[in-house]
Amino acid sequence: MKKNIHPDYHDITVVMTDGSEYITRSTMGKEGDTIRLDVDPKTHPAWTGVHRLLDSGGQLAKFNKRFANIGLKN
Repeated sequence: MKKNIHPDYHDITVVMTDGSEYITRSTMGKEGDTIRLDVDPKTHPAWTGVHRLLDSGGQLAKFNKRFANIGLKN
């Protein structure tokens, strides 16, 4: 293997959405860094089968406000 061309491969901590942690190896950051996940296999609809809307950055609220008056009138 050539020297000085590969990124540093070290241990980091991954924190799941439920607070559980595990240690893995990665080239991200530096030794001992922590990644906190917003979505993981315990919460993602693809694995849980439960769909929920996440309002990231107010996009869902903006959509609802914009189209609130569209619909059937009684």
